[in-house]
Amino acid sequence: MRPKRPHGPALCLARARAAMPCQSPAVRGRKLCSMHGGANPGAPTGNRNAWKHGARSCDTMTIAGWLLARNLSEA
Repeated sequence: MRPKRPHGPALCLARARAAMPCQSPAVRGRKLCSMHGGANPGAPTGNRNAWKHGARSCDTMTIAGWLLARNLSEA
């Protein structure tokens, strides 16, 4: 087990292949250094695959129908 440091930044909690702990300081607010993924904010939040463009929304179709009826009545 790693001894606690009395002062200074916390060390990274990752371990190298030789089972030795990483000696780099951890990123502020995280448990890992920047080399072991501490700087990565993670996956984006929300479901961006479900985003719709609105071209077939009810409002758009209503306006399109109104414009079509207006153009047909003028012709």
